[in-house]
Amino acid sequence: MKKSRFTEEQIIGVLKEADAGMKVADLCRKHGISDATFYNWRSRYGGMDVSEARRLRKRCPITVSTWQRRVSRVGPTKSSGGAHFVNR
Repeated sequence: MKKSRFTEEQIIGVLKEADAGMKVADLCRKHGISDATFYNWRSRYGGMDVSEARRLRKRCPITVSTWQRRVSRVGPTKSSGGAHFVNR
């Protein structure tokens, strides 16, 4: 898995700059990230402070990509037309 260039503390700092009124395009240019990255961060860390993000990381050590790899190994169910995954 690729290591992030930004720590959770830095990500939350960028989001707080946006909350303070800075335009998203200016923030992205300043920090060298894409708009999509900013909105992904906002969906994941929006409304959190640094201590909450650390607590979440300790409580849930499995990342989303790890979970996706585990689910993809199982594969779709045959009876449901492939729309759902089973957890074995």
